[in-house]
Amino acid sequence: MMEVHAFFLTLFLILVSARILGELFARMGIPAVLGELSAGILLGGSFLELIEINDILKILAEVGIILLLFEVGLHTDLKRLKAAGKEATIVALFGVIAPFMMAFIVSYALFNLSAEVSLFISGTLTATSIGITLRVLKDIKQENSSMAQVVIGAAVLDDIIGVILLVFIYDYALHQEVSLKHTMSVTGFIITFLILAPFLANLFSLLLRKLDRYSKVPGFIPTSIISLIVFFAYLAHLAGAPEILGAFSAGIALSRRFIIPFGVGLQKDENFLERITQSINPIMHMFTPIFFVTVGLSMNLKVIDFTSSHFWMMSLMLFVIAVLGKYLGAFLINGQSVYYKSMIGVSMIPRGEVGLIFAEIGRVNNIIGNEVYAVLIFVIVLTTIVPPFVLKWLCKREYNA
Repeated sequence: MMEVHAFFLTLFLILVSARILGELFARMGIPAVLGELSAGILLGGSFLELIEINDILKILAEVGIILLLFEVGLHTDLKRLKAAGKEATIVALFGVIAPFMMAFIVSYALFNLSAEVSLFISGTLTATSIGITLRVLKDIKQENSSMAQVVIGAAVLDDIIGVILLVFIYDYALHQEVSLKHTMSVTGFIITFLILAPFLANLFSLLLRKLDRYSKVPGFIPTSIISLIVFFAYLAHLAGAPEILGAFSAGIALSRRFIIPFGVGLQKDENFLERITQSINPIMHMFTPIFFVTVGLSMNLKVIDFTSSHFWMMSLMLFVIAVLGKYLGAFLINGQSVYYKSMIGVSMIPRGEVGLIFAEIGRVNNIIGNEVYAVLIFVIVLTTIVPPFVLKWLCKREYNA
C-alpha cells in the first residue's frame, strides 16, 4: 500500500511533468498528448524509474479518459453520429477481422508459435485506443468533424468486439477449450447494457436539468455528473466479465460508451450545456493528463532486446499488420477523399493502454513469454506515438486544401 505522502509526490511529478512536456511539445508543433506520454515514459521503468503503476493511478487514469469522452459527448452531433453508422461499422469490422487474421497466420505459421500464443497476439492487435486519437483531434479543433463521428462510432464497435474476443481467447488460452456459454452470457450482458444506456442517459440528463433549478448548494452540476459517471462504471462492471478482466472490460466496453449518449442528452438546453462545460473542463484538464502519463508509465522499454534480429523481424511484421489492419478498412468507404479516408484509418491505429493491458494479461497468466511480450510492447509504443504526427499532418492537408 502506497503511503499518503508518497502518493502526493507521485501526483506532483505526474501533473508537473505532463504540463511542462505537453506545453513544450505544443510549442514545437507536436501534439501535446505526446508530451504527456513522454512524461510517463521518462518517469517510469523505461528511464528514471521514479513511479510505478498502482491501483490508485489506474483509477485516476480511468476517471481521466472517461471525462475526456464525456466532454466529447457533450459536443457530439447525434444525427451525424447515426449517419456515420454504416461507415463506422465497416471500419470497425475490418479493423478487428483483418489484423486478427493476419497476426494469427504470421505468428502461427511463420514464427511457429502455439495457437494460444498466436491468438493472444492477434487479440492484442485488434484493440484501438480512442482516447489518444480524440485528444489529438481536440487539440487541432477537429473533434466535431464528420470524420471524428465515424471514428467515434467505429471505436464503440471496436471496443465491444475486442472485449468479447478477449474473453473468448482468455478461456481458450487457460483451459484449451472455449466456454460458449460464458462467452454468450458476457455478450448478452454487454448488448443489454448498451441498449439500455441511451435511454438511461437521457432520463438522467432530464433529471439533472430539473434538479439543477432547485439546488441551493454550489457545485451541483460537477458533483452530480461525476457521481453518475462512476455509478454507471460500476453498473457496467456488473454487466461485464469481472472474474476475468474486472473494471477494465467495464471501463473500455461499457462505462465509457454511456458517456457519449449522456453528453448528447444534455445538449437540449444550451445554457445548461454551457454551465456543464465550464464546470467539467477544469476537472477534465486535471485528470486527463494523468491518463496519458499512466499509458507512458506502462511502456517499459527496458524489457526490449534491441540487439535481437528475431525481435526486429517479428516486430516489423506485426507493426505492418497493426497499421494496415486498421488503415485499409477506411478505404472501403465510398465517396470521400483520400485524405479523409486516411485520417479515419490513421485514427484507428493507436493501441495505447488497451493493447498494453491485453499484453499484460497475457504475460501475468503465463500465456505469452518475455520475448513475445517485448515485441508487443514495442509495436504498441510505435502505434501509439507515430499516428498523432501523421494525423495532424493529414488534417492540415484536408482542411486547409
